[in-house]
Amino acid sequence: MTQLVTRKSLYESDYLLWTQETIAKLKARDFANVDLDNLIEEIESLGKSERKEIKSRLTVLLEHLLKRMYVDMPDCFSGWENTISTQRNDIELTLMDSPSLKAMWDESFDIAFKLALRSVRKNYRAYQFPDIWQFNRDIDTMLNVDFWEE
Repeated sequence: MTQLVTRKSLYESDYLLWTQETIAKLKARDFANVDLDNLIEEIESLGKSERKEIKSRLTVLLEHLLKRMYVDMPDCFSGWENTISTQRNDIELTLMDSPSLKAMWDESFDIAFKLALRSVRKNYRAYQFPDIWQFNRDIDTMLNVDFWEE
């Protein structure tokens, strides 16, 4: 009986060690021994992760803006406003680190609004929410305007 042994790559068996060794090889300019396939995969996933983060944070921001503007629960206002502030700060920091994400703002907004609307409608059935965002949706406005005060 032949025993088939499959050896896991370092990438599969110890990710942290793989990253440390990859960094060491890159710093030493030992490009011939760099695990290029997995390195390329990791770099691609970083970009996807940043795009997903913007959409996710924008969804949470919109959920809390919708609740703050349309749900008459004054005891919750402070918590919703704190979440709005946190999401705005985190979106701003992400955009500072990766300004090219601004180019996908409109697409991200459409997706995030759809998801936020679905969530608040499910959780707050007694309240009416608009089918479309009724305010400016540019980055500066979304990060700075307290719509419930308008």
